[in-house]
Amino acid sequence: MTTKLVRLFVGAAVFAAISAFAQTSGAGTPIASAALPATPAPSAPSLSTTGAGTRVGTINIEQAVVGSNEGRRDFEALGKKLEPKQNELKGQNDELQALQKQLQTRQDKLSPEALASLQKQIETKKKSFDRSVQDAQEDAQNQQKEIFQRILQKMAPVIVKYAQDSGIGMIVDTSNPWPQSPILWAGQGVDITKTVVDAYNTQSGVPAPASGGAAAQPAPTKPAGTTTPKPAAPKPTQAPK
Repeated sequence: MTTKLVRLFVGAAVFAAISAFAQTSGAGTPIASAALPATPAPSAPSLSTTGAGTRVGTINIEQAVVGSNEGRRDFEALGKKLEPKQNELKGQNDELQALQKQLQTRQDKLSPEALASLQKQIETKKKSFDRSVQDAQEDAQNQQKEIFQRILQKMAPVIVKYAQDSGIGMIVDTSNPWPQSPILWAGQGVDITKTVVDAYNTQSGVPAPASGGAAAQPAPTKPAGTTTPKPAAPKPTQAPK
């Protein structure tokens, strides 16, 4: 899941996962709104109170899932799994760029037939490369989606239980920024992301990855610096005498 993919998917996934659990646990109707991402508080949050005893909390579902020990482990594993495909794409791109460089440096010296053949070869390889990139992206996105949904389904009961135990009447998802959501701003004091992640890590029993780094979010794309523009129209040439 590129981050964009996760954000597109997270709204529906959150609503489905938490709704299913809430219906069986007697919880109130879940809210899956979005707002400005809020940095998780370093300790248990102090939730705000609105109205007659109605407490509100915010959670960045994307950060919670991807930042959990299980999420970090599984997304890092997926990144390593996709490395061979990334290397394959890089090799295809390097070959394509070499042909384009050959066209740019030798087009004045090639016969019309050789020039047309080289241009056709570049066009064919570029189409093949673009298809390979698209297929790799779709495959990575599907695998990211599966990981995200699987973890979210297990995290949803933790979120609902924490809300019930803490007297929270509404939880707002802050994965997406305004103006994509009606929530303009949310303070760190109401953010429960870190608390939920800590509780989920304890429940899952999954240790923190040895790397200790942020979770990787693999999504095969064209390797850096792999723009493959269409070749410039060749200058008229004459067959060498």
